[in-house]
Amino acid sequence: MAEELSLRERKKIQTRRTLWKTAADLFLERGYDQVSVAEIALAAQVSKMTVFNYMSSKEDLVLGPMKEHIGDAARSVRDRRPGESVVAAFRRAFMAALHAHDASVGMSDHPYVLRMRRLIQETPALLIRAHEYVRQSQMLLAEELAASTEGPEAELAPVVAAQLMSVRYAVHEYNHRRLFAGESADDVLPGAVALAERAFALVEHGLGDFGTLPAGAGATHAVEAHAAEAGAE
Repeated sequence: MAEELSLRERKKIQTRRTLWKTAADLFLERGYDQVSVAEIALAAQVSKMTVFNYMSSKEDLVLGPMKEHIGDAARSVRDRRPGESVVAAFRRAFMAALHAHDASVGMSDHPYVLRMRRLIQETPALLIRAHEYVRQSQMLLAEELAASTEGPEAELAPVVAAQLMSVRYAVHEYNHRRLFAGESADDVLPGAVALAERAFALVEHGLGDFGTLPAGAGATHAVEAHAAEAGAE
């Protein structure tokens, strides 16, 4: 594809990457709140206006790569094969990303990627924006599902989108917990795949009797809870 891009487009891509890398290096070195956009522009040897021509906000200087993946979920079901269910298409794309050690599903163990992830988690402004991107991704998925179905099924599109995105988010967080603990992506992958398969099976076949307590367990639990409350008083 690089050969098909014009010189101007290639320069724009390169400038955007330079801004991301420059900003990320400064943020990791000094902290997100201690670095101004003006300082980033100076370090990247561009004007402050140029920075905002490429990024709509300071947060995007960190989360730009994440923003590029907002449409992945919707695209995975839009491009599903003839006869392929929504769940199967979504699962196929997600599993491919896991096996590719893609950072968008939390499977990259590159030290730089992990440091950036920690920066996001430890910076409220970035964490809020990251959650907003997840919400936008779910909304786009719901819109795609609604557009490809009719009647009562279309009304369920937001519910289906929420379930599919919950699997994606849960596995993503599972991956990061283990990677932050010092494990390699190769070591994490089998567990991530197993978790994803089980989770997608729940979505595909419905929760059914998942989590149903054994007969009498509910009454026992209620008695224990009542006793605990009485003891607290």
